[in-house]
Amino acid sequence: MREIVCISTSNFYPFPTRKQNVMRRLSNAKIIYIDPPVTLIAPLKDKTSKPRLTAYRKGGERVQDKEDITVYAPPPVLPFGNKYRWINSINQRHLARYINKIIKQQGFAKPYLWCYTPTACDLIANIDHSGVIYDCVDRHSAYQGMINPDVVDKMEEDLARVADMVFCTAAGLERTLIEYNRRTKMIANGANYPLFMQAATFTPPERRQKPVFGFVGMLQECIAYDYIVALAEAMPEAEIVFVGRVMPGVDISQLKKYDNIKFLGLQPQEKLPEIISPFDVCLNVFRSGRLALDVSPLKLYEYLATGKPIVSTKEPLQVRDFADVVYIAENCNDFVAKCQEALLEDDQAKRLRRQEYGKACSWDNRVRQMEEELERLGIF
Repeated sequence: MREIVCISTSNFYPFPTRKQNVMRRLSNAKIIYIDPPVTLIAPLKDKTSKPRLTAYRKGGERVQDKEDITVYAPPPVLPFGNKYRWINSINQRHLARYINKIIKQQGFAKPYLWCYTPTACDLIANIDHSGVIYDCVDRHSAYQGMINPDVVDKMEEDLARVADMVFCTAAGLERTLIEYNRRTKMIANGANYPLFMQAATFTPPERRQKPVFGFVGMLQECIAYDYIVALAEAMPEAEIVFVGRVMPGVDISQLKKYDNIKFLGLQPQEKLPEIISPFDVCLNVFRSGRLALDVSPLKLYEYLATGKPIVSTKEPLQVRDFADVVYIAENCNDFVAKCQEALLEDDQAKRLRRQEYGKACSWDNRVRQMEEELERLGIF
């Protein structure tokens, strides 16, 4: 059985992203999943980080997800590791000592290191391993906050150069990373197709008289909130529903001024099909910028699995792959017009085609592609 240590940028619970979906589907693998460490000052900015510190103080082991995945909460680290490389080096040596202890406890020999963060460039030399896989899911240096983009880009370059395999989620990321490592392959995000296709089968308890536009996902800085405001003003008779957590530092006060915009907060994934079922139109709304250009939104593939009409901004670029079934808006005014057009759609063939796309983009297929590539190159 393969032994894998996943160095993640997302907590295993409660919201599944690419990391969890990939780890849960890798075949013949026993996995140690390392939640991202919080910094010593994180609780001052983000109250949700406090439970993660508590989890570490209780011994680090968060939960046994299933027989072959164990999740750990690592020790806290020094702040500013994404601004100063020397701080990251200290943090990663500290993290390596912790991981090496877990590897020994689990009886692992030489695991593969499956990395999701550029900071791991200073980690891998401190852990005896059988190979390094870097799975790049974002333009990490484009995020706001306490980072130095040049430092983050250099860490990513260093990690990519020594990796045995580099996966990435978008064409723009591939163009960058293939310059550092010819073993780079784009495999976009996917969806839990068997789950989200159920949204088409739920019957709402009562027929709503007002149209419903829905957005599922984290409310981040890269969302085009002005487009939502324009829709709320143009269609006061409609309801706009947000399902997801508001990320720290994101100001949504402008949206709260509108009575027809509702916030349901973070919901368990298994409940999402029922929540999405009353949506008349699903929204994929990103503000133009370096981050949005190369993002691979899970929500897009989940929406496709439902078969429901989708209105999207022209970024991220991956929406163009589905231009025959997605309404793509060029600007704010066009977004409102496309929402009104999608609301009137009566095309069963389009709905079925969306679901076909969603099935082709399932996580089962994505992970199968990854494993085939790793086996072809002799890494697995």
